[in-house]
Formats: sequence, C-alpha cells, structure tokens
Amino acid sequence: MKFTKTLIKGKFIKRYKRFFSDVKLDKEIVTAHCPNTGSMKGLLKEGNEVFISKNDDPKRKLKYTLEIIKVKKNLVGVNTHFANKIAYHGLSNNLVKEVSNNDSIKPEVFFDKETRFDFLVEKNKQKIFVEVKNVTLFRNEKIAEFPDAVTTRGSKHLKTLIKAIKKGYKSYLLFLIQIQGVESFKIAADIDKEYYENYLLAKKAGVIFLAYRCKISSKEIKIEKKIKIINA
Repeated sequence: MKFTKTLIKGKFIKRYKRFFSDVKLDKEIVTAHCPNTGSMKGLLKEGNEVFISKNDDPKRKLKYTLEIIKVKKNLVGVNTHFANKIAYHGLSNNLVKEVSNNDSIKPEVFFDKETRFDFLVEKNKQKIFVEVKNVTLFRNEKIAEFPDAVTTRGSKHLKTLIKAIKKGYKSYLLFLIQIQGVESFKIAADIDKEYYENYLLAKKAGVIFLAYRCKISSKEIKIEKKIKIINA
C-alpha cells in the first residue's frame, strides 16, 4: 500500500481524547487525527519521531493524520484503517504464501448476523475466512505482541472462527505486524489471559495462525515476510 502523498516528519508531543495527537513540526504545533482506537502501549513517548499525512479537503476538521511512529529505531504503522488494505494487497499479490493463488477475495463478509470477517477467500472450491489483527506492541525489541489491551471483540472472533470450521470453512487469523525489524511474535497472555486461552482453544480446533511482518517506509507499507509465533 503506497501513500498517495509525501509524509511530513515531526516530533510527537501527546495523544488525548483518543483521536487527537499533537505533533511538533519545524515552526508550529499541529493537531493530527489519531486513526487508532487501541491503547498504543509503548508508542506514545514525547519526542518520538513521527510521520503525518496532510489532506486539504475543506470538509475535514483535522487536516493531518498520524501514520507512523518511530520507537527504539523501529518504524511502526499506527493507522489501523490501512491494515485491511495492506492485507488485501498481500493476498492479491501472493505475499501470504499459505493463502496464495486464490480464485477470489471478498472483503468484509458476514459469517452470521453478529460477526463479519475481514476476507472470504475462495481457492479450488474451498471457502476460507481470513481475519486480520493489526499489531503495534513490542515490549521486547525483537518480539511483537498482541493484544495491547483486553479485547473481548478479539476473543469473540476466535470463537466464531471455530464455528466457521465446524461449518466447513477453513479459518485463518493473520497477525499483521506493522513493526519494522521484529523477528518473532507472541500472544500477550499477561495483558489478556482470556484471549490467550481462546487462542489455544482455536489453535486446537484447527484455526491457522499466521504472523507476517510489514516493510515500512514513508512511501509505502506492505507485507514483507513471515515470522515465527513463539507461544506454546
């Protein structure tokens, strides 16, 4: 996924009211939209280098959007609205080898009245659900983690992926790691024990878990390589 406009470099000041972030540019302080409803644990240190985009649409209240934060020399993509675009590009260009050479890819398909998964992929008459989880947490410089806060919605998705298997679908959960340079991934069991327990149940039931790291720059973000999941 390529950025349509050149990103602007600045320094992070603070995030507040969840959707607002103040950023210091060369001669001014601007308020940028923060397109990430998560906790963003470990990313919000004052003085961190950031990249923001600018949109001159007169209908927009905030002209700037926070896109990338640099933490511990690692670039981190924080715009969760891009996660599915990055995943779609990866699925369409065979960058996710386990789900490659597909016959069709449909975004945001309902499984039942309550749950919609990110993608329904068809390959050789097999229907495959792919749910995407955006990952930005890394407490260890080389290990990405999910979740960064308790996620009841995430647990619900795991349980529903199990139901999908029982109805004949193949189920994948793709951890899309928007963190440059990490080498492995794990579930943050200390942050959300219930999610970890549901992860183990889903794995036993046949849900296939994948962790793919992104290549990140101020020009584009795209899937780069598969990394190892180190949970039991």
